[in-house]
Amino acid sequence: MDRRQVGASGLQVSALGLGTMTWGRDTDAVDAGECLRTFVEAGGTLVDTAAAYADGDAERILGALLSDEVARDDVVLCTKAGVRQGPGGTRRDASRGGLLAELDASLARLGTDHVDLFLVACPDPVTPLEETVSALRLAVTSGRTRYVGLANYPAWSAARAATLLEAADGIGLAALQLEYSLLERGVEREVVPAAQSLGPGLLAWSPLGRGVLTGKYRRAVPAGSRAASDHLSGFVAPYLDDDGATAVVEAVATAADGLGRAPLDVALAWLLARPTLASAVVGARTPAQLRGTLGATDLELPAEVHAALDDVSAPALGYPERW
Repeated sequence: MDRRQVGASGLQVSALGLGTMTWGRDTDAVDAGECLRTFVEAGGTLVDTAAAYADGDAERILGALLSDEVARDDVVLCTKAGVRQGPGGTRRDASRGGLLAELDASLARLGTDHVDLFLVACPDPVTPLEETVSALRLAVTSGRTRYVGLANYPAWSAARAATLLEAADGIGLAALQLEYSLLERGVEREVVPAAQSLGPGLLAWSPLGRGVLTGKYRRAVPAGSRAASDHLSGFVAPYLDDDGATAVVEAVATAADGLGRAPLDVALAWLLARPTLASAVVGARTPAQLRGTLGATDLELPAEVHAALDDVSAPALGYPERW
């Protein structure tokens, strides 16, 4: 699997990243271990997790695997903080105290003294951006992380954070993680140009359109899929009830038939060719799903196919990003 530089930083990651959002919830420790081993054997390096995934269980499982089955030095470890669970439910907390406390707890669960990339999971409407940036700076200077970035932030605040971090001993903002796929191209209006100008690389979450670009929902909702799950159906629904999304899925399926490949291969190949894209983080729930995804990295779309997918999926002006 190809290694790619993350923006203008010195960090390098694999073209596909392994997401762990389902670990400890829908993916047990045995399947998680097989996924991690399969991913690393295929040349994958970027493993993406978060303090909030399964209330920390995803990090605990990953930490145990890095202790017993896969060498810590074989992976580029990314975790996120800034979403906290409390008596009142979920709340955003990108304060200095909140972020550093969560990072310390993540390091303990992961069984390591540092992560390679630390991201703030989402904007906090209460905490000043300058305070959030100061926490990222301290995370680097204290040795807790090697690089820092933001997830799900709008372009203006990402640009401001990049400017503040660049002025702070050249630490820099290494990465921006956002939803990006043929079904979600809103990031191309402002975030992609900002990244190209200021240096962060892009990490795409849900690169298969929340599973819709695999084509499995074309005829019906399969049992056991996210759309059939009570707690995840709302996550998939925006793309199932969208005529524009249906047209994109059909175009991907048509291209896949013509190329003799799976629809997910086509969807990932299109995304991996986008400018500033460092890695697409795939969230396979099972080892079989992951093995099916890893084969996509060898496909280079013909120019006419890429152009046709560009046309059918082009975002309309003013279309809201699904953050």
